[in-house]
Amino acid sequence: MSKVISRIWLQRLSNWSLSCSLVVVLSACSYTDLPIGSSSLNSRYTEEQPTVSGNGRFLGFISNRNGNHQLLLFDIQQQQFVRTPNLNRARIIVEAPSLSYSARYIVYMTADRGRPVVSLYDRATKQSQILTSFYPGWVRNPSISPDGRYVAFETSSRGQWDIEVLDRGPNIELDIPDGTPATAPTE
Repeated sequence: MSKVISRIWLQRLSNWSLSCSLVVVLSACSYTDLPIGSSSLNSRYTEEQPTVSGNGRFLGFISNRNGNHQLLLFDIQQQQFVRTPNLNRARIIVEAPSLSYSARYIVYMTADRGRPVVSLYDRATKQSQILTSFYPGWVRNPSISPDGRYVAFETSSRGQWDIEVLDRGPNIELDIPDGTPATAPTE
């Protein structure tokens, strides 16, 4: 009987030792060396589709942090996230961001009544607007010019993927570096 008890005790000890060894091995392989938190650039979640502003200060990307699919803006110089009120909304998917020179303007893909559309977010007014609601075909891959006036994207309005450039007009407030005056293009 004592042999059976010592054998059971030995099996429990070996199971316990194996469990402890696995815990040590798995904790050594964890991501604790990565900066994790609300102010760190990288997280344990998927971060994708990066874009850099024209001045190199801001990084925009799509993230699945906090269980939400969202467009985030990170200030590389200050090493912190920039608030973008009214940009990310519940149950709205955003994709393919593009930033203007100082990231004042952000264009991105979203959906309006089940159709993909190109939207523009203005950080100064904290408002988004749909730019392609009138396009008959599908749209994808938007890109904004550094000054924020022009938005290029792909459209399938002719039954094939073509590139279109949308001129937001001469009266928009341009995203220009250091208050440099805007000059009209020479013809």
